[in-house]
Amino acid sequence: MSSAPSIAQERKPSAMAPSQKQPDTFLRQYAETRRFQSGRPVGTRITPDEKSVLFLRTSPTSNVQMLYAFDVAGGQARELLTPEALLKGAEETLSPEEKARRERMRVSARGFTSYSLSEDGTQLLVPLSGRLYVVDRATGKSTELKTGPGVIDPRLSPDGKQVAYVREHDVYRVDLAANQEKRVTQGGTAQKTHGLAEFVAQEEMSRFSGYWWSPDSKSIAYTESDTADVEKLTIVDVMHPEKGGEIFPYPRPGKANAKVRLGVTPAAGGKTVWAQWDAQKYPYLATVKWDKGGPLTIVVQNRLQTEEQVLAVDPATGKTRVLLTEKDNAWVELAQDYPLWLEDGSGFLWYTERNGGPEVELRKASGELDRSVVKPDAGYRNLSRFVQADKTLFFTGDPNPTQSHLWRVKLGGAPEQVATGTSGPAVENGLVSKNGGLVVLNTQGPKAMPRTVVLKGDGTKLGELPEVAQEPSFTPNFEIRQVGPKKFWTSLVKPRDFKPGQKLPVIVEVYAGPTVTVVHQSMAAHLLSQWFADHGFLVVKVDGRGTPLRTAEWNRAVKHDFATITLDDQIEAVQALAKEVPEMDLSRVGITGWSFGGYMAALAALKRPDFFKAAVSGAPVVDWRDYDTHYTERYLGLPEETPQAYEVSSLLTYAKKDSPIGALLLIHGTADDNVYFFHTLKLSDALFRAGKPHQLLPLSGLTHMVPDPLITERQYERVISHFEQNLKK
Repeated sequence: MSSAPSIAQERKPSAMAPSQKQPDTFLRQYAETRRFQSGRPVGTRITPDEKSVLFLRTSPTSNVQMLYAFDVAGGQARELLTPEALLKGAEETLSPEEKARRERMRVSARGFTSYSLSEDGTQLLVPLSGRLYVVDRATGKSTELKTGPGVIDPRLSPDGKQVAYVREHDVYRVDLAANQEKRVTQGGTAQKTHGLAEFVAQEEMSRFSGYWWSPDSKSIAYTESDTADVEKLTIVDVMHPEKGGEIFPYPRPGKANAKVRLGVTPAAGGKTVWAQWDAQKYPYLATVKWDKGGPLTIVVQNRLQTEEQVLAVDPATGKTRVLLTEKDNAWVELAQDYPLWLEDGSGFLWYTERNGGPEVELRKASGELDRSVVKPDAGYRNLSRFVQADKTLFFTGDPNPTQSHLWRVKLGGAPEQVATGTSGPAVENGLVSKNGGLVVLNTQGPKAMPRTVVLKGDGTKLGELPEVAQEPSFTPNFEIRQVGPKKFWTSLVKPRDFKPGQKLPVIVEVYAGPTVTVVHQSMAAHLLSQWFADHGFLVVKVDGRGTPLRTAEWNRAVKHDFATITLDDQIEAVQALAKEVPEMDLSRVGITGWSFGGYMAALAALKRPDFFKAAVSGAPVVDWRDYDTHYTERYLGLPEETPQAYEVSSLLTYAKKDSPIGALLLIHGTADDNVYFFHTLKLSDALFRAGKPHQLLPLSGLTHMVPDPLITERQYERVISHFEQNLKK
């Protein structure tokens, strides 16, 4: 096995030979600006009076976010608060629990990463460095709450008079008038936490919280998560073995999950009433909602996620009643925005794919179907707001999965696009005020980087949130097409000096997993692809079967097999595209991806080296028996029941075969607590024992994200070098 240069060698500019080329200016800028996203508004909130839009923003080359306010009438923004002002020169520190939570949420920023606004709009709650601050919006005065250290997941009560949070494994609260901390739950430990979402809830269910205020602010529902029986995995900082290891409960397929139950307790503290449901049949507590107008409502799933129930909980007794049961032969999709109760208590909105695609229904309070609100063919993607006053649902999506627009639909009406003045293809995400009179729309397109505009509810433009982002020096030269009998969506990026008729090697940028698409009408999504292309390649992206945003059947085609349809579709789409683009040299095709895309890239090199001559595999899942329960079992089933699904989907199956291999580079962060580093080590070991040459590049101390600009720069230098060496011979 040939070895990679060490990170230590790569990080010392002085170690470079004089003959080496100068750093690539685009790549450095791309890395330092966090892919040109630094300096753009994020975390927007609309004040209840619709007079201001609050947002977070960094400087152009920083990851430290500050808080700003945009005046809708005047069209100007001003700085509200900075981390430096609150910390007064002290360094920001995070607890291990908060670091892990941010990793699950894919948050790489520092400073203000979240904040909340009281329902009346008068107060802001700002967490920073494990402490909490309340800011009076009228005066700008900030008050530090007298909490203990290590505050996690703070939230204002609906009446704005209290703040709850988790620390030391229990739920606490502070009464703002007295500024005094009170313990709400008792007896939480590292092994039996109160108020924190367990690993699979955060990583796979998008449930990032473990407690919920009642609408009247008098009670708190919270989870108790017992990981006593969950297998423990250890991560060691390999550069500092003297520090020992961090231990994480990590449930692998077929093994024990955390035991999770839901309790309700008075906010002032007292006896806990535990919710009662058939936890043997439905062990997953997937969703908890306590909406104004509705009962405490939970969604529970069976282990295989083929069945779930929506239950109303009586907080006084813990007894539950079934509102709805969903079943699917493959799996039931979760949508954390639902159920969403109407404030008059007459019913709730519900998300389903029961009829072949994403659909939003109105259900009566009993759970009985009232009507379909958003049909399966509308291309629903995300909820933006349900305006209770006139019962209007705002959502983003589009029948074309490469685009997204903001739509509104009244209960009983037909969806209509909110006029934004944007012409041509676009990818939009919308935030809508409580009463529907103001919209904050993030919009981008094939020739436009993301920008954030402020609109009236009817789409009339009122202003734009100011940016300080650096802009790319070029616009990517890409086109999106549907190809082949299966009508695969593809994007193709050509070099900016492309010469018709000249054959070029091909790089496929892949994900192909069940939760993500890669073909978007987005300039930002193709910047790095253009950089690859400008090195003399044609760069292709494909969304094959198994990816979302088409039909439920299309998405579920990978049930019990990650390794066949997914790879076949990538090849079929590339071949179909080459019939329309003869410059694609199919004798020189490479592939690269990260996470599930890393799995796909390695699979391509191992299973189809006749087609894929080179591959770069980042943080791949190597053996699905080593990934987490909720994700893996949803698609592959339980290992003891469907062992063939795990065998056909494992990279080790193909590594051990007596067959050739494409030129393979493996990259993985040594501190990855999502796809652990041992995945790549297992594959490297199997390839080494089989006599199959490959390269391995460990990213020392990095997790599943790679936020370090220098590492990002060095990583992609290494990737393009691998393709130049193996596809340009």
